[in-house]
Amino acid sequence: MTRQLQSQSRPARSGETKSVVIFLHGYGADGPDLLGIADVLGEHLPDTAFHAPNAPTPSAANPAGFQWFPIPRMDGSTEAEAADAMVHSVADVDAYIDAVLKEEGITEAHLALFGFSQGTMMALHVAPRRTDEMAGVVAFSGRLIRPEALEASAVSRPPILLVHGDADDVVPPQSLPQAAQALTDAGFKVYTHVMKGTGHGIAPDGLSVALAFLRDVLGYDES
Repeated sequence: MTRQLQSQSRPARSGETKSVVIFLHGYGADGPDLLGIADVLGEHLPDTAFHAPNAPTPSAANPAGFQWFPIPRMDGSTEAEAADAMVHSVADVDAYIDAVLKEEGITEAHLALFGFSQGTMMALHVAPRRTDEMAGVVAFSGRLIRPEALEASAVSRPPILLVHGDADDVVPPQSLPQAAQALTDAGFKVYTHVMKGTGHGIAPDGLSVALAFLRDVLGYDES
């Protein structure tokens, strides 16, 4: 049984929703943590609605925030508990995506995921395993979980933008080239951007690259 994720959203500025971006937040954060980015992106994506769910369980490291799955080295959980929690969260995110598509009246081809840190790990796991190919995935400061299983389990291959700070002390910067190689080997079209001097966060240059990517995959540059 899937859990209904609490969520906040921003409507399309034009009043007509033609596409949707779903934000998946990092460990110990919440949906509103990323939803503020919609205020910046929305100016250039007027026909796009933005949705930002909270992860399903409170974070053990930060009870005020949420987690998609526990992290053993940070909260004392076991690897088995983390793996089991991720399986359930994947099902929750899939159900959430289905609900948003129905609510907004769009198809998967007009949907993009925007993840940060643990949210990126979720996005890179969920997107390739959806039957219908979504428009794209923006993946900030995360990593690809179980890269060795990707090629065999991928059923769709949306374009993916990987962005990482070269001074990240939370998720190692080498996670970007490792993910890029695995995704490329599995047949994905991958774009990358390194934010110079940036730690575990989203710098203006990275957000500009993400905006250009979203305009492209959501069809704005074709109009």
